[in-house]
Amino acid sequence: MGLPPPIVSWRAIPLVGVPVAAIVIALTLGTFLALDYVHVIFGGLWTGIDLFMGLVIGPILGRMSGPARADFVQRLVPTMLFLMPTIASVTITAGIYLAIHAGIFQLDYLAIQLAGLFVLVLSVQGFGIFLPNEVRIVLELRRPRPDIAKIGRLGLINARLAGLQAAFQIALIFVMANLAAGNIAMRF
Repeated sequence: MGLPPPIVSWRAIPLVGVPVAAIVIALTLGTFLALDYVHVIFGGLWTGIDLFMGLVIGPILGRMSGPARADFVQRLVPTMLFLMPTIASVTITAGIYLAIHAGIFQLDYLAIQLAGLFVLVLSVQGFGIFLPNEVRIVLELRRPRPDIAKIGRLGLINARLAGLQAAFQIALIFVMANLAAGNIAMRF
């Protein structure tokens, strides 16, 4: 019996490197266009992946047998482990800097408060549920005899929770569209 596969593979480098390089370049340039581009591209990617996971992958995983589900999850999770926290962090960072650059990062604006609330919920779900589940899956996969049922169960939780993430992201996009349209004057 050989060593378990490495947790970090070469495939993870562009998944982390491209978004991080993009936000570093956008922050270095400091232009509204660069920040907006990074925010929209990676926000769209984040939302699109969550929609696909929640609406397509979740139901498919729910109908798969335990071993088949575990096999799929063990192929998916190492990529998601690096991709999703990176694009979420880059999107949030670009969004905050974008709001500061636009002069609308005012905590007494209802739209900013709602955006902050939705980002908080997304972050708690992402870093408090998704990421720990993915780490549990990767650690389980490294065991001599992985618990296939546990891997499948954790993967299914994440896939179904992705649908809830997508709903919060759509609500956040609604708030951001109103911000972009200038509907920010509502104050508490």
